[in-house]
Amino acid sequence: MLSLPYSAASTSLSAWALALAAALAYAIPALASQRIRETVAKLSLRVAWALHGLALAWGLLAQEPHFGFAPALSITAWLVLTVYVVEQQLYPQLRSRWPLSLLGSIAVLLTVLFPGKPLHVDASPWLPLHLALGIASYGLFAAAVVHAALMNRAERNMRQGGDHDSGLPLLTLERLTFRFVSAGFAVLTATLAAGWLFGEQLYGKAWVWNHKSVFSLLSWITFAVLLFGRKRFGWRGQSAVRVLYAGALLLLLAYVGSRFVIEVLLGRGA
Repeated sequence: MLSLPYSAASTSLSAWALALAAALAYAIPALASQRIRETVAKLSLRVAWALHGLALAWGLLAQEPHFGFAPALSITAWLVLTVYVVEQQLYPQLRSRWPLSLLGSIAVLLTVLFPGKPLHVDASPWLPLHLALGIASYGLFAAAVVHAALMNRAERNMRQGGDHDSGLPLLTLERLTFRFVSAGFAVLTATLAAGWLFGEQLYGKAWVWNHKSVFSLLSWITFAVLLFGRKRFGWRGQSAVRVLYAGALLLLLAYVGSRFVIEVLLGRGA
């Protein structure tokens, strides 16, 4: 049986209020997308996105900030929604609101249930940079996965003779997908380089061979193969997307997976 490393009582009422408000705002476009006007759905999503950001800031800028698998997932979801909000200004026809709203609602609630471990004030000054780079790579690859899923759905609907409902042309989705992959790969490379260069200050050793570093390196190799294959052999479609999904899964296991095991399965979040 899973045990909660932190009870509801350990999280402040303000954090819970922000999280619940964000989850409710996300639920409006997620559950009632067919019954409300487009302007109301857009406004609700933007309000939820803003409340989600406030909830994250409250947790990270608190007197004793915490971080773990759930905050990492929540920030990743918020970054993906940030991309969506920006892209809707560039591509008003883009439609992927309800799954992203559902993702945001779950992610923001997970953070108050599993706030993670305290970030000690005497930690290395390089730790915030390392964490920021790592989470940025998560967000970029998550955005790539979302666009790849939209591309898959559009491709499948076209083969079946129907209209795809993402709102963007297939080639545009493919181009956006690999732009996010390229950006994510660059940031992931910087993350690994920072971990190697400042590993002694961060972990007491130049490089620590653990689950996180092994899965991170495997994901880096997977994305490198994907980008090389696309540039050299023109990989695209389902084959390229499968490699993207494999790399994203390995990256997810690197930090979120290992922290989930420690915080939830083993109950060592504190």
